[in-house]
Amino acid sequence: MAEFEFAGMNFKGGKAAIVLTALSTLGGASWAAFEFYADYMNMKEIVENIDVGVIEARNAVIETKLDEAIDYTRDIKNSLKDDITRIERVSDSTSSRVKDIQSDIDERLRVMSDLTRETEKDVRDTMRDVETRIEADMEKLETDLEDKLQKALDNPLAD
Repeated sequence: MAEFEFAGMNFKGGKAAIVLTALSTLGGASWAAFEFYADYMNMKEIVENIDVGVIEARNAVIETKLDEAIDYTRDIKNSLKDDITRIERVSDSTSSRVKDIQSDIDERLRVMSDLTRETEKDVRDTMRDVETRIEADMEKLETDLEDKLQKALDNPLAD
């Protein structure tokens, strides 16, 4: 087994491993503390060199642009609202005109239908009258023809 002496004390076996582990842990902790301190000092230097005036000026520019964007958006919203209102009015007006035209067309179709029915009735009545006259004329012609034929047959000279 390994044995060593440190600060007047003898260490052997498991105790030696514990001492070595404790020394390496102490060394690692010291190294980590040094690195943390170095990062802190670097960050302190960076923070000390920050120009707050430049950041405030940039923030002021950003706020100005944001206010302008908000105003522009508000103008667009109001313009769109006006456009929608105008379109609704035009749509309502158009709808009203279409309804009026539809009513006018319906009325004209009713009048046309009534006129067509009356014309059709007049034509039928006229056709019946013409048919009756033609039949009467045909009967008269037939009678006249029969009378002439009979006269011609009754004529003694026709033999």
